[in-house]
Amino acid sequence: MSEYRALRERYSLLDLCRTPDLATEVTLQPIRRLDVDAAILFSDLLLPLDPMGIRFDFVRGEGPAIENPIQNDQDVARLKCFEPRESLAYVFEAIRLIKQELAGRVPLIGFAGAPFTLASYAIEGGHSSTFARTKAMMYGHPAVWHRLCDLLAEVASAHLVAQVEAGVDAVQVFDSWVGALNGRDYREFILPHTRRIFEALARYDVPTIHFGVGTGGILADLRDAGGTVIGVDWRTPLDVAWETIGFEHAVQGNLDPTLLLGPMDRTLAAADDVLARAEGRPGHIFNLGHGILPGTPVEHVQALARYVHQQTRR
Repeated sequence: MSEYRALRERYSLLDLCRTPDLATEVTLQPIRRLDVDAAILFSDLLLPLDPMGIRFDFVRGEGPAIENPIQNDQDVARLKCFEPRESLAYVFEAIRLIKQELAGRVPLIGFAGAPFTLASYAIEGGHSSTFARTKAMMYGHPAVWHRLCDLLAEVASAHLVAQVEAGVDAVQVFDSWVGALNGRDYREFILPHTRRIFEALARYDVPTIHFGVGTGGILADLRDAGGTVIGVDWRTPLDVAWETIGFEHAVQGNLDPTLLLGPMDRTLAAADDVLARAEGRPGHIFNLGHGILPGTPVEHVQALARYVHQQTRR
C-alpha cells in the first residue's frame, strides 16, 4: 500500500517493528483500506532471535540476514532465554495501543515463529530454498538440533503467552517453511517442540492458528502438533485438506496469492471454488494460502474481500 511504502522510505523494517506508534500505524493501515475481519499485529517472527544472541538485520531486496549463524553445539550453548516483557517491551506496548485504537471493531491476531522456521533462519543465515544446512544439523547432530528447538519452543511459548496477556484475541504460530519436511521427519524432529507451544497456550481462552506452506503431505501431523485452526495453502483443495485434518478443526485458506495479480474474473472464480469446497461449514476462515505478494493491486484485495463477504452473507 502507498501509505506503507511512504513509511518505508523513512524507516527501516526493524524501526517500524520496534517503535510502538509506527507498528500501530502499520497494523491499522489494512483495517482502514480493506474489508477484513481482523487486524494482524505488525511485527516480525525473527524479533526474538536478537535477545537470544542471534543478531540479524534486513537487507533491502534480499530479506533477513543473520550475522552469526548457528553452526554447532557451542553456538547453541551460547544462546539464552529471556523475559519477553522486558526484551521485547515495544511489542506489548504496540498491542496496548492497537487495542485502544481498534476499540473492539475487529479482533487482533498476534503471532510467533515455530521452531523449524526459526531454526532454519538461524542456521542458514537467511532464507533458503534447500534448507541443506538445517537438515544437515537435524540428521547429523540430532541432539544439538533438539536442544536448539527446545530453546526456540520455550522462547516462542513465552512470547505468545505474553502477547495473549497483553490483549491479543488470537495467536498464529508461523511454520512457514516446514513443508520442506516429510511426515516421518516432522514427527521426529519438529512435532514435540511445536506441540509444546500449543500446550503452553492451552490454559488461555484464545483461538490458535497453526500455519505452514507446502504442508499438504503433513496436514494430519500439523493437526496433531496443535492448533484450533490449521492453515491450508493453495496446493491442496480445501475440501480434501479439511477431510484430512478433520471437521472438528477449523481451517484457514486457501486462495493462491498470485491470483490477485491477474484478472479479477479469474480471482473471483477461484474464490467461488474455495467457498464451494467449504460447503458452508462453520470454521472456515477465508484467506490466502500465503502472504500478499509485493505489487498486488490494493483494489484487487478490496474487491476480493467485498466479494467473499457478499457471497457468504447469503
